[in-house]
Amino acid sequence: MKKIIFTAFIVCLFNNINAQVLNLKNVIDSIETNHPIVAMYDNEIHSMDEAAKGARSWMPPTIGVGQFMTPYNVNLWKRDGNMNGMGSVMLSVEQMIPNRKKLDAEEAYMKAMSSVEKENKGAGVNELIQDAKLLYYEWIVLLKRNAVVVENEKMLGFMIDNAETRYKNGAGKIGAYYKAKAALGTAKNMQIMYENDIKEKRIRLNALMGRNPMTFFEIDTVVSFNDYSDIVFDNSLFNNNRSDLKSLDQQILLTGLKQETERQSLKPEFGVRFENMYGFGGQPMQYTAMAMVKLPFVGWASKMNKANISSLKWKAEALNAQKEMMINEYSGMAYGMRNEFDLKKKQLELYQSEIIPALKNNFKTMQLGYEQNTEELFMLYDAWEKLNMTQLEYLDILSKAFEMQVTIDRLIERK
Repeated sequence: MKKIIFTAFIVCLFNNINAQVLNLKNVIDSIETNHPIVAMYDNEIHSMDEAAKGARSWMPPTIGVGQFMTPYNVNLWKRDGNMNGMGSVMLSVEQMIPNRKKLDAEEAYMKAMSSVEKENKGAGVNELIQDAKLLYYEWIVLLKRNAVVVENEKMLGFMIDNAETRYKNGAGKIGAYYKAKAALGTAKNMQIMYENDIKEKRIRLNALMGRNPMTFFEIDTVVSFNDYSDIVFDNSLFNNNRSDLKSLDQQILLTGLKQETERQSLKPEFGVRFENMYGFGGQPMQYTAMAMVKLPFVGWASKMNKANISSLKWKAEALNAQKEMMINEYSGMAYGMRNEFDLKKKQLELYQSEIIPALKNNFKTMQLGYEQNTEELFMLYDAWEKLNMTQLEYLDILSKAFEMQVTIDRLIERK
């Protein structure tokens, strides 16, 4: 049994020594490198870029072969004395030559298509990064909660042990003893819950980093709040930072390029056709050479192109309106969130500098009085309970402040 305990101790010690410690930057770098969404968008972008290489393709040539002006009576195919036979075999080749400006427009449109996916990639990665930051900060708060629970167990353990000793000696009351016992059980239960929540955060962060979900690591708990006081949440900031708005810009650009392809489709296209006839029954070889032109701008042929041009114009207007709506929404959310964030930071400072230190001193005073038999156990318990509740309130505010910071970073797409 002793060997088993010793072996388990050595394994735990070895794991702790070799535990990987990741800071927030390490986590973000892993997401940007290893998450499957990155490969998905990269492959999609590569696919579109490869497709754009065929933008300047011509229509394939048309080749035909068959009989030309050949009578049904096969006897007339043959030469009859001085009279040549009738009919011939014809070979024809036709090639349309595309309008150069139309090819230019198609090429510009297809080359720009991947730009939308590039910005969508940025937006998708931003969401993953902000999710990871929230998990990371929640992990930090859980560690702080766990530290409070450990300290509570020590305080409650002191109260319980001291009360049991006094009760045995007939020098103490048992009133608050059971409250302390129940609180100790609750503290142990909370510790189990916090440790389980930390495991969940580790698993989810591993998944976001594209690693084995069960890979063990610890986090660097040294973090600080961002300062947003000098930031102006205006159109310029969001246009420069947010990938989804840049994606809308690229969609608007694509709409304009697609309009240009429709306009160029209304211009005439030229072609050539050559036919060669091999005559029957002594007829000489003959040929036909023709130049052709398509006239897509005529009224009955241009309706669809003109309708598409008009439709794309309204689509661009809709995208511009959507972009304006999103900027207004982001700006309002950012200003409101910054106001709440500043409030939370002030509250945290007040808790750290005044409220919690005062309650800790109060508990120490009560503890000293209890040890000197000038205070009762229930008074010491009340002092601990007030301190514990206040520390939990502080951690709730800290958690909310981290959540607000992530929300602002998500809005301005800040790593």
